[in-house]
Amino acid sequence: MKFNIITFGCKVNQYESNMMKESLLHHNFIYEENNSDCDILIVNTCTVTNTADKKCLREIKSLRNKYPEKILVVCGCSAQNKQALYQNLNIDILIGNKDKSKIVDLINNYLNNKNKYVKFYNERNLEFEDMVINNFNHVRAFIKIEDGCDNFCSYCIIPFVRGSVRCKDFAVVLKEAECLANNNHQEIVLTGIHTGRYKSANYDLSDLLNALSKIAKIKRIRISSIEITELDDKFLQTLKNNPKICNHLHIPLQSGSDLVLKKMNRKYDLAYFADKIAKIREIRPDISISTDIIVGHPYETAEEFKSTLDFVKKIKFSKIHVFPYSIRENTAASLMPQVDAKIKKERVKELIALSNELEKEYYQKFLGKKLDVLIEECHNGISMGHTSNYLYVSIKDNLEIGKIYEYELH
Repeated sequence: MKFNIITFGCKVNQYESNMMKESLLHHNFIYEENNSDCDILIVNTCTVTNTADKKCLREIKSLRNKYPEKILVVCGCSAQNKQALYQNLNIDILIGNKDKSKIVDLINNYLNNKNKYVKFYNERNLEFEDMVINNFNHVRAFIKIEDGCDNFCSYCIIPFVRGSVRCKDFAVVLKEAECLANNNHQEIVLTGIHTGRYKSANYDLSDLLNALSKIAKIKRIRISSIEITELDDKFLQTLKNNPKICNHLHIPLQSGSDLVLKKMNRKYDLAYFADKIAKIREIRPDISISTDIIVGHPYETAEEFKSTLDFVKKIKFSKIHVFPYSIRENTAASLMPQVDAKIKKERVKELIALSNELEKEYYQKFLGKKLDVLIEECHNGISMGHTSNYLYVSIKDNLEIGKIYEYELH
């Protein structure tokens, strides 16, 4: 039977979809990107914002209307968050964030008895669900090392749909990384909901980074995201001494206002954030530091937004992912006084413009310098890929995908 997987959301979702795909292929199902030729359609959903929910629901309704005879499987964060709503959508197999690793059994059971399957779990206090991959559908291979979050930021629904922090066994991560390296993945991206909270027995993230760096075929190790509070002295020492760790860290700021950070229930203030960034740049002066910022969170006045702009200019991020605040039901921020939608839109536009300036400024620092580029795509004589510090580079040459080349930026 033929299947396709439609994935919304973060790198964790991408990893889990890749895992489901690999599991189905291993059991003689056939992957097909054309939905009309498929027997099974799987949608892995996201609920990080209202927009994400709407996109997922729109896709699912469209698939069911267009292909009423196909097996429709829905899983993921939006399904976990909006259980009652999803149960009215005529979905054949409906689960949340648990049991994605059992996708083959779920489909086979449905094929055998034709009964609709709906199963949700309380996401708190679950064990880490066993899932590994042997290959990845991108040149840079993701490894999910952690799931869940215990921070309960006031704006965020994710702890409610992903559950508490739990981690993949240290030895399993190393074995998975070796397998991916043997399948020609030279860059490994460590991902999770709260990657910096990784802990397995007596091993932490720094231990894992050092162990992974001993795998000869792995040339780069990238961390998808890490909180500023997790950059302890041990991690900074690892960053200093381990050249395989990419020269790029994505560190969410969320707001450049101490008042708003407090209302967000973040665990740091601006002075702490700036001090940590300074320590990182003492170790690696040219490192790329990107961030996430939420615009229009409750209590963000014009003055507080100006504080964010000023702090962003001070830190000089290499790129900012800007998100307008989105009300998530049952979170603390949903009960706070809200910022007008038009004001949020204007602030988003202003911050994106600043991000574009900073991104250009950071790129120009490397003009005329030679950097290593991992080739990820090649079209019409143009090869494209990322540097260690996550600059996206186009090279006028037919280069081998998956290989690293030295290239002078211009």
